[in-house]
Amino acid sequence: MDETSRAERLLDALDPTAAAAENTEDLRAIAEAADTVAADEARLTEAVQIARAHGRSWTRIAVALGVSRQAARQRFADRLRA
Repeated sequence: MDETSRAERLLDALDPTAAAAENTEDLRAIAEAADTVAADEARLTEAVQIARAHGRSWTRIAVALGVSRQAARQRFADRLRA
């Protein structure tokens, strides 16, 4: 008997009403938080890009971010060249 036939027999024998559903709320929360972080990061990058287009210095952007000028520049400079 090949593996496909064996798998089909096992699947046919499963009773969906007897199977316990795994609670995945914690994993959904992680996925939602990751989506929020990605969206916020995109908004932040866009805001930095707009500030740079308005002639804002890396020092002023860094103050707004609460980081050093070097940290702000390292984090965003490559993203803004694209």
